Amino acid sequence: MSETPASGPPGAPAPPALDRILRDPGFCRHSTGRVAVVEWEAGAGWSEPRVQPYDTLPMDPATLGLHYGQAVFEGMKAFRGADGSVSLFRAADHGRRLGRSAARLAMAEMPVDLFTWACAELVAADERWVPGGYGQSLYVRPLLIATEAEMGLRPSHSYRCVFLAYPADPCFGSGFRPLAVTAATETVRAVRGGTGEAKCAGNYAASLLTRTEAQAAGYDEALWLDGVERRWVEELSTMNVFFVWHGEDGPRLTTPPCDGTIVRGITRDSLLTLAGGLGLPAVEEPTAIDAVRDGIRSGALAEMFACGTAGVVVAVGRLGTAGEDLVVGDGREGPVTARLRGALLDVQHARTPDTHGWLLPVTGPAAAADEGEGRRA
Repeated sequence: MSETPASGPPGAPAPPALDRILRDPGFCRHSTGRVAVVEWEAGAGWSEPRVQPYDTLPMDPATLGLHYGQAVFEGMKAFRGADGSVSLFRAADHGRRLGRSAARLAMAEMPVDLFTWACAELVAADERWVPGGYGQSLYVRPLLIATEAEMGLRPSHSYRCVFLAYPADPCFGSGFRPLAVTAATETVRAVRGGTGEAKCAGNYAASLLTRTEAQAAGYDEALWLDGVERRWVEELSTMNVFFVWHGEDGPRLTTPPCDGTIVRGITRDSLLTLAGGLGLPAVEEPTAIDAVRDGIRSGALAEMFACGTAGVVVAVGRLGTAGEDLVVGDGREGPVTARLRGALLDVQHARTPDTHGWLLPVTGPAAAADEGEGRRA
């Protein structure tokens, strides 16, 4: 693998500014100035990753990815541990999900070990850009796009995956202010049998109009309902959703099932796993918007929160539905939401043992041992 010195886009900070940036990075405001690139050609297969300066992508106007939407991506993070070491969180799972998204769009599927290799090489090269604050991370965005220039409607014969990196706070802010969301009743983002489960560019474009209208009405996000009955809760535009219900034996968590219309969130899966260890019953369960509305009014619904790689875990304090605004609980973050976010961040920052094998060491003693055995296993 080759590496060239970093030279970022216009306005890239000089090293003296790095400490200031890491104290208050915002969400993806500052590129590290490097990318990792992996390419695929029909007949040749995948290249090895190369780390190179951040630059624009040269593209023919007839590029298939621009005309027919063969573009998928991931969002993942690297965290600094208490001892200063850096690890990627659930890198292989993100690689597998990118492969599933690519397969749905008839794109070349990158081997998981190649995906994690490219991520680790980029993070290692940009290790100094990983902030150390609790909840902060180096956000890594792999983008896989068709690159062949051809007007015929068919899968491309060439693809490029570019891995970008940015120091980041959670996308809704490090204060985890509760969100206000409104149910989308006039538009749908996905239907069963479509591409709703894939992290493809078109799914996010399909959410923009409704999300923008929600924000203009004073909400942070749109809450999507199923595309057939407009009855069943699915997810937000960029995050999965959980409900915390009062039960006879304590709180009970539910989240809509993944049946092809919502993204199989890595954070969502992590919380389902962590909840069991915390003694919190958690199940995938279809939930009607009427049940949510009734639960808020009666008090049976104690908390509601959204989760995702970019936003981590953030409470939903207000729900707009059926022409009215309903306050969830007292409108503030509840104890279950806070407890789950803390449990997740503690694993990500290596403050508690990684009993699930979710951390891939990139720098530090464990990473040195992995390097000795060969990073690409």
